[in-house]
Amino acid sequence: MFNRTKNLQLSTIKQIELRASRYPDCVSLAQGVPSFDTPNCIKRRVEKALKRGVVAKYSLSPGLPELRELIEVELAKENMFYDWQNEIIITAGTIEGITATILAITEPGDEIIIPEPTYTSYREVIALAGCKSIFVPLNEEKGWSFELGSYEKAITPKTKAIFYCNPNNPTGTLYAKKQLLGLARLAEKYNLFLISDEVYKDFIYGPGRGFFSLAEIPELRKRLIRIYGFSKAYAMTGWRIGYLHSDESIVGEILKVHDCLVTCAPVISQYAAMGALEMGESDIKKFNLIYEQRRELICSRLDRLKHIFSYVKPESSYYVFPKIKINNPDSWKFALDLLDNIQVAIVPGIAFGPNGEGHVRMSFGRNEKDITEAFNRMEGYFKKIK
Repeated sequence: MFNRTKNLQLSTIKQIELRASRYPDCVSLAQGVPSFDTPNCIKRRVEKALKRGVVAKYSLSPGLPELRELIEVELAKENMFYDWQNEIIITAGTIEGITATILAITEPGDEIIIPEPTYTSYREVIALAGCKSIFVPLNEEKGWSFELGSYEKAITPKTKAIFYCNPNNPTGTLYAKKQLLGLARLAEKYNLFLISDEVYKDFIYGPGRGFFSLAEIPELRKRLIRIYGFSKAYAMTGWRIGYLHSDESIVGEILKVHDCLVTCAPVISQYAAMGALEMGESDIKKFNLIYEQRRELICSRLDRLKHIFSYVKPESSYYVFPKIKINNPDSWKFALDLLDNIQVAIVPGIAFGPNGEGHVRMSFGRNEKDITEAFNRMEGYFKKIK
């Protein structure tokens, strides 16, 4: 009984947030929820759809045609050329797109290579499909970069795909074009799929830093599935809306699974996504500037706790992944001690894979007041237990 789910576990992030909900005065830097409200331009687009009475019925399974057309135009601006009619699916958030993709391209017993630390839910989705996650550690000493030789060594006859998030969650690493092209060469050499989760691509910090996606290379379209969501960039985590795109031959198979899982993405959220693409660019720029300021704030507060933490400054996303500088640190115990003693919620690093142990993830998606209060409490706590 429950054989399919007995080896799954509720996301560690959700476990921490559930436990944190017991404490009315808890300050959370755990779950990656933007502090901002959904922009007004998006709300207005939804209000118009509600008044027109067009949100109460299903859309086509791949999504509203007008939204897919908008996405085709947006992709073309980024040198990605995909046909809205056959190569784009609107999904109920990125995780539904990831789930549908993995269920479509794999068979039970397949292996999927993942650079880690990485987002907690990936391995659960892979396990749900009856497949195995093969973790390849990122190199913290080199800014959480990856080494291609490690990936090639991890490839076996059972390997079906390489699955990565760029920018990385939890480290905030932005993978270089050269590194990604190396992955592409491996995928071609060993006939593998590439799954690219790019939900944090809009938040990149520092002068001269640009974002590169393998979806810009036409020759990869028959092995690459790119997944994106509106949750982070447009402060829309509750709307559960995203999209994926790939070659028609792949999307046609993913669509079958997508239809089984959700029929279609929530129609009201599809109209919200249209508002985001039509009018939300200025809000992204505003959010980006604020997140960059918060990155400086959280790093400055970590610098005041150098006896407790060391860290690699994040280049993107809104997370920092500091290392705990005590002997044999148990990240679960460390996180629970902070939560139960001073009501500060952070995510234990072991949640993101074996290479994450000895670290914790902190989100600067939360507002400045919460970041400041969390670190005030931590400073006081660490003084007492010194």
